[in-house]
Amino acid sequence: MAVDRDHVLRTAAALLTRRATATMDEVARAAGISRATLHRHFAGRDALIRALEDLGIAECEAALEAARPDEGPAADAVRRLVRALEPSAALLAFLYTENQLFEGEEQNEGWTRLDARLAALFRRGQDRGEFRIDLSPAWLTEALYGLLGSGAWAVAEGRVARNDFTYMIVELLLGGVCRREEP
Repeated sequence: MAVDRDHVLRTAAALLTRRATATMDEVARAAGISRATLHRHFAGRDALIRALEDLGIAECEAALEAARPDEGPAADAVRRLVRALEPSAALLAFLYTENQLFEGEEQNEGWTRLDARLAALFRRGQDRGEFRIDLSPAWLTEALYGLLGSGAWAVAEGRVARNDFTYMIVELLLGGVCRREEP
């Protein structure tokens, strides 16, 4: 029987976003395969986490493309982006807490590409006078990641309605970055 790698990755993502300390045995059981089969595809937890990282980066890049970050007002592009990222937010929240992904020299360059594209969106909003200029694009990028992760956890824990995810993140982020008209 052939193993569907995408199914295994998505099952692992769903489990690990709920229980970050789940064992490889638990991941295999959730995916409906043996631990030996899981190990043939992912030599260990680190290899599984790296594969989830690749999946998360690919999903973020696809969301960025779908959000058309260079079109229209930057605030509208942020709204489209958060909406497009919502299905991947729990995976991003999990990945964001995996220190091994961000330490050392082997950091996946996909994060750098994503950071650059997000920072460019915020910089565009600043250049056009939509966003505050006293907050760096790098900080706004990190704030967006943090809000996505917090929103995903709040939805998963039932503290926030899933339908409110995009609204809450966008309103908090843009309410803090939009320029205020001076009286």
